Amino acid sequence: MTLKPLDDRVVVEPLSAEETTAGGIVLPDSAKEKPQRGTVVAVGPGRLLDSGERSTLSVKVGDQVLFGKYGGTEIEVDGKEIKILRESDILAKVE
Repeated sequence: MTLKPLDDRVVVEPLSAEETTAGGIVLPDSAKEKPQRGTVVAVGPGRLLDSGERSTLSVKVGDQVLFGKYGGTEIEVDGKEIKILRESDILAKVE
């Protein structure tokens, strides 16, 4: 399935949660924190401005981004967990 986000929405594939701590302790699923970093896999055309033109997005496909822990909507596509976020829910690009 291919997703094509609308307006200023961005589709992000979160990185996997840490399996072990720095000290080597294996974490069970219930103790893993939600990842807050991911890779952009699709972007929308941009928000429609009052002038009728579209604003350009600050991120592009392939960018690594940081997002809020509870931001966006989580869905499952082809067995993968992905998030759909508004551009304003993205906190930073990782370079």
